[in-house]
Amino acid sequence: MGSLFRSEEMALCQLFLQSEAAYACVSELGELGLVQFRDLNPDVNAFQRKFVNEVRRCDEMERKLRYLEKEIKKDGIPMLDTGESPEAPQPREMIDLEATFEKLENELREVNQNAEALKRNFLELTELKHILRKTQVFFDESVPTIYKSTTTTTNRSSNKYRRYLQMADNQNEDEQAQLLGEEGVRANQPGQNLKLGFVAGVISREKLPAFERMLWRACRGNVFLRQAMIESPLEDPTNGDQVYKSVFIIFFQGDQLKTRVKKICEGFRATLYPCPEAPADRREMAMGVMTRIEDLNTVLGQTQDHRHRVLVAAAKNLKNWFVKVRKIKAIYHTLNLFNLDVTQKCLIAECWVPLLDIETIQLALRRGTERSGSSVPPILNRMQTFENPPTYNRTNKFTKAFQALIDAYGVASYREMNPAPYTIITFPFLFAVMFGDLGHGAIMALFGLWMIRKEKGLAAQKTDNEIWNIFFGGRYIIFLMGVFSMYTGMIYNDIFSKSLNIFGSHWHVTYNKSTVWNNTYLQLSPATSDYEGTPYPFGMDPIWQVASSNKIVFQNAYKMKISIIFGVLHMIFGVIMSWHNHTYFRNRLSLIYEFIPQLIFLVLLFFYMVLLMFIKWNRYEATNKFPFTEACAPSILITFIDMVLFKESKAHDNCPVYMYWGQQFFQTVFVVVALGCIPVMLLGKPIKIMQARKLANEEVQPITGSSDAEVGALPNGGAGGHHDEEEMSEIFIHQGIHTIEYVLGSVSHTASYLRLWALSLAHAQLAEVLWNMVLALGLNKEGPIGGIFLTVVFAFWAILTVGILVLMEGLSAFLHTLRLHWVEFQSKFYLGQGYAFMPFSFDNIIENGGTATGETD
Repeated sequence: MGSLFRSEEMALCQLFLQSEAAYACVSELGELGLVQFRDLNPDVNAFQRKFVNEVRRCDEMERKLRYLEKEIKKDGIPMLDTGESPEAPQPREMIDLEATFEKLENELREVNQNAEALKRNFLELTELKHILRKTQVFFDESVPTIYKSTTTTTNRSSNKYRRYLQMADNQNEDEQAQLLGEEGVRANQPGQNLKLGFVAGVISREKLPAFERMLWRACRGNVFLRQAMIESPLEDPTNGDQVYKSVFIIFFQGDQLKTRVKKICEGFRATLYPCPEAPADRREMAMGVMTRIEDLNTVLGQTQDHRHRVLVAAAKNLKNWFVKVRKIKAIYHTLNLFNLDVTQKCLIAECWVPLLDIETIQLALRRGTERSGSSVPPILNRMQTFENPPTYNRTNKFTKAFQALIDAYGVASYREMNPAPYTIITFPFLFAVMFGDLGHGAIMALFGLWMIRKEKGLAAQKTDNEIWNIFFGGRYIIFLMGVFSMYTGMIYNDIFSKSLNIFGSHWHVTYNKSTVWNNTYLQLSPATSDYEGTPYPFGMDPIWQVASSNKIVFQNAYKMKISIIFGVLHMIFGVIMSWHNHTYFRNRLSLIYEFIPQLIFLVLLFFYMVLLMFIKWNRYEATNKFPFTEACAPSILITFIDMVLFKESKAHDNCPVYMYWGQQFFQTVFVVVALGCIPVMLLGKPIKIMQARKLANEEVQPITGSSDAEVGALPNGGAGGHHDEEEMSEIFIHQGIHTIEYVLGSVSHTASYLRLWALSLAHAQLAEVLWNMVLALGLNKEGPIGGIFLTVVFAFWAILTVGILVLMEGLSAFLHTLRLHWVEFQSKFYLGQGYAFMPFSFDNIIENGGTATGETD
């Protein structure tokens, strides 16, 4: 249990491994996950290390596996995941794995290339089929009709026809020779039927408008374009995208226009196909195309079946292959951190290990040696060092999330008090003070409980959704926050802004009905017979939920005071935690000149204010006689301010100023003693350090034992290692900053806990507004229509409740609780200047999908 409150004791060890046993031993240590190796070759380039070739082979195998994984996901084939982690293969098995992956990759690439070629051929035949079908209507018309008929064309097409007629009837011989060639000169006579050339092809539909404009401008309007859309999209064989295309045919006259048209088609990546002019030839070609398409469909189906079989077989072992390759790669990465002795037969490593696990590690090394068949046992020697060891806090699936909250602020210094065990209780409780609502807490608790019950299945999904992973990782925190919120919700007697009347209200209305309904400012007085005089058995009396004018006033006073009480107790607990640090590190100076004055300062001022609250609650009641009625109860805030300013409180309405005998005297003594603690915190430790150094210089010998720790240790305790002496000026400055921060922080931190009161009131008021402004609209409707309206309104109210009051308000309360722990609580004792223990662990490597060698800077 000691490691729960402090990090594990660590030891720096030297490890000697025989070369033939090194791989198996490191494999066993990776399965164990309790050793953090140090890099003994920091100046050696990664490409010059001993096992760089093996790492490259593993990288190549990973590349092939990622290619297989990509193809498997593309076909939507499920990959088998048994949840088991196979052992790292032996080095000789790498050759078999490489051969298997090479065969699969080559086979799959060959299948893909064949499939792509077949799909490209299928696309060409499909486009040719559409050309032969779509252009049939163009060839059904005779050439003169194409020139002269304008009844079935648009205005723009008519202009094209007229342009052709003008070209045929009115151009001179030079223009015709230039645009049409020699054949144009012979076709100069008006009305003569001209022989037109044409090209047919397919183009992407989105390029068609620009293609048409370019043809018109480049050919000066001397070409005639007809186009028809292909209704169904065609698959691009390169990337598998669905592309919409159109068939076009271009009529022209002369070789010069033919050349120009083909160049434009090439520029727009339009595909041209041969298209016979004779109908019989087109029909014969269409029949041949259909036959070839049917044959291609058969071959494509067989190719896809073969590809599917290959991928299904690979999918069964892909997860295990990934695990094996990553384990091999991690082992060789780790071996590259080792040193090779001069005999080339032994590898030397240095590693951090938990002191309690040395025997377990030695057993793992023994197993690795036996697996490798080596006859020389490994040697594990403990080394002496002045370095600060890494911080290792053992966690389980329950404490892991709470430890992550602490480590997000800063990893604890070595053997420093760990706040995580206490945070398990204080974090959800302070959250619940702000989020207290039985209904909202139940929603949060049920969500957390669902994730806990289904954690194995949810963890196996391994989604990349970062938000979901955060929720799932903090499932136990969410569950506890919900449970604690249900408890505080019962204390507040608040469920969706309403109350539970379990025990019956202790207030009774003695007025008649007309008085209650007509007098909106009527209040029930506890001094009259309307109140039974006994408190509600558990939590608040439900009558406060229907109080209109003084509900917020009462809740303000109640929640403000409990916020201060919890805050002061939380801070005092933090200061007491620093005592454990000082005593563990034997830091006597910090214990005497920091812990004691800090605790006295906090208790005499702020804890005394808390005691005044309890005295006031106990002594002043509405049923008491003068001078202990509620009207004579003094203000705690005014009393505290007057106390700090050495000012005598003023009486009002002949009421006594003080709550107990000798209050003025005790308050004066408390303030004087508290103020006297400030110079002790400011100067006590630096002066003692200065005296110790002066004495050491006079005796011309080093200060040993506990004095060395006193001189060199940090204010709140350090790792107890070797420290260089600080300049005295720096010590005085550091101590001054620390003292000012604590004194002013005691005031600001106490006020900071008022966020518990503010957010609690805001949450309750927002819930009440949501009920009155949304759900009440449906509750006020009657009849069948009212039922339908209520269903719709309830759905809207439920969405707003979950979205705003549970998610948004819950996140806000979570962040405020986190701040209270990081700043107000942990600043009293927690340095957080260590570095985390990063063991070489296969589990972490597989979980992160990468390589983790445990190397530290």
